[in-house]
Parts: sequence; structure tokens; C-alpha cells
Amino acid sequence: MIRDHLVAHEWQNAQQETLGTVTLVYNHHIRQLSEKLVELQHHYYHSILAATHVHLDHNLCAEVILIRAPAMQIQQLADHLRQQKGVLHATLSISSTGVHLA
Repeated sequence: MIRDHLVAHEWQNAQQETLGTVTLVYNHHIRQLSEKLVELQHHYYHSILAATHVHLDHNLCAEVILIRAPAMQIQQLADHLRQQKGVLHATLSISSTGVHLA
């Protein structure tokens, strides 16, 4: 619980390098949505550590994106991804690089 408070404090400093995970559920049949999501990820290529794509069924996909960047940049990317037409759900999970937790 104390570490959760420390992580939240790190995220209050918009320039503090942090770790975040964006989870998306989206309909891949929406015109050009997959291309837009990839384009956004390429724009943040320097911050994205990994991305995993899963086919949930014939229409739906899930994507989990691990990002290491200043808190403000992670929030911006999450917001841009969330705003795309066809994204049914998007969530941002905040964490820490661990530097200030030891």
C-alpha cells in the first residue's frame, strides 16, 4: 500500500520517467483502425518496450502495450489510443521503473 502511494506520487510529476501498461479491446473490422493504432505506436516507438496482440474472436482483438516514458507521455498515448473509433475499452495501469521504490 505504501508503494502504491509512492507510485502515485511519481505519476504526479509529469516529467518523471514511469512505467505504464495500456490494455485495449477493439473491433479490428473498423476501417483503418488497426493501421491507426500501429501508426500511433510507431510515433512513440522510443518509449514502447513491448506490445502483445491477441485475437479474442472473429471480430475483437486485445492489445497490451508496455511503455516506459515520462508520465505525461504515457497518458497522452493512452488518450490517443482510447479516442480511436472502434476501441471498445482502454485502460491505463500505472507503475514505476522501481528507481524510487528501493
